[in-house]
Amino acid sequence: MPRRPFILLALLLIPFSLHAELSAERQRELIHLLKHDCGSCHGMTLQGGLGSALTPEALASRPAELMVSTILDGRPGTPMPPWRSMLTREEVEWLVDKLYEGDTNVP
Repeated sequence: MPRRPFILLALLLIPFSLHAELSAERQRELIHLLKHDCGSCHGMTLQGGLGSALTPEALASRPAELMVSTILDGRPGTPMPPWRSMLTREEVEWLVDKLYEGDTNVP
């Protein structure tokens, strides 16, 4: 059996399996944004406030993709604004991963 189709498939899937590597400086900026901008509604310790808590326990029942789309597009009719004009999808995915891990310390 020719190996070419399998190699082609593997090459096509590579972009979907890799997370863009963010620089340490950008990671620090994103954590600052999370703690200050997001924290202004979700609580400075992300335990909740005007917005819901963003702790691993609070997020456990929410699909990560829902969190990503909520951050990118906001929630119409609520105070949650869209961040798509300021953050890339990769940056939002990185932040969501950090929230689910409970790791919101500056790298």
